[in-house]
Amino acid sequence: MRLLRFIPLFALLAVVAVFAAGCGGGGTKAVPSDAVATVGDTNITKAQFLLLMDGTKRAYLARKTAFPKAGTTQYKALQDQTMKYLVQQSELQQKAKTLGITVTDKDVQARITQIKKQYFGGSQSKYEAQLKAQGLTEALLALNLQGQILSEKIYAKVTGDTKVTDADIKAYYAAHKATYQKAASRDVRHILVNSKTLADSLETQLKNGASFAVLAKKYSKDPGSAAQGGKLTISKGQTVAPFDKVAFALKVNELSSPVHTTYGWHIIQALSPVKPATLQPLSDVKAAISTQLLQTKKTDVINKWVDDVNKEYAKKIAYQTGYTPLSTTTSTAATTTSN
Repeated sequence: MRLLRFIPLFALLAVVAVFAAGCGGGGTKAVPSDAVATVGDTNITKAQFLLLMDGTKRAYLARKTAFPKAGTTQYKALQDQTMKYLVQQSELQQKAKTLGITVTDKDVQARITQIKKQYFGGSQSKYEAQLKAQGLTEALLALNLQGQILSEKIYAKVTGDTKVTDADIKAYYAAHKATYQKAASRDVRHILVNSKTLADSLETQLKNGASFAVLAKKYSKDPGSAAQGGKLTISKGQTVAPFDKVAFALKVNELSSPVHTTYGWHIIQALSPVKPATLQPLSDVKAAISTQLLQTKKTDVINKWVDDVNKEYAKKIAYQTGYTPLSTTTSTAATTTSN
């Protein structure tokens, strides 16, 4: 089932994807006749399954795409995706209770109101038009948002105590100093042409007092610098090797002989001294490192939590006959029982 296109994809949705990767397992526990699966002590009803499959069909029709026929490989793939999503949500809802987390109708309605305001200026008609264009109903959107909000709350709860220390930051900085090294640089100007004959002629003209800027604007085929009279600032190692070697070896105001590279023939003049390489101080990058490390630690924490949930439910999932996902190799389809 698709989320609305106007819902932004922010980093937290990656966590939802991690959650979704986790359904598996399976046992021999009987599944009621009105259910498609049992997860722990909770049944996933056929009504829930059909609601999502209907939403998927609506989305296909809205895109004017043929919906796969029952019994085909494509239909089975959609069915499996739906089952995995429902199993994932059931696991999360059960674990959320142990964490003291709930998602209320008020939470969902607040998110819908936010979407209307942010993307449609509060217009109900524009909002409904977008739902229709994607083949969605508000009930389907609400179901999706309920799952999204649940994942957000679990993520916040599970990773809430994660911290990054000054020692963590210093250690990372020491191990990645090359990342914060600013290469040597200098200001130069150059003229780039296709032939050595023309390059030799330009060198002669320049040595006889011709204007470098005038010749660069007239002859250089480097669109980035020609309009600036050939001027550009280069960093060590960031230009092609022959150009880099000569440009950083010239004395200030010295003019090079024609230099050949894969781009053609260059005449280079150094305009400034070489500015030596510098290392950004830790104080300048501390905040960025802290943010990066915190996200990495939180990802590790939530990944471990999800892995633990998967292990906990590995033998607590049973599927109704005909609803077992193909990728769930360890599960066993359950027999039907009447209520």
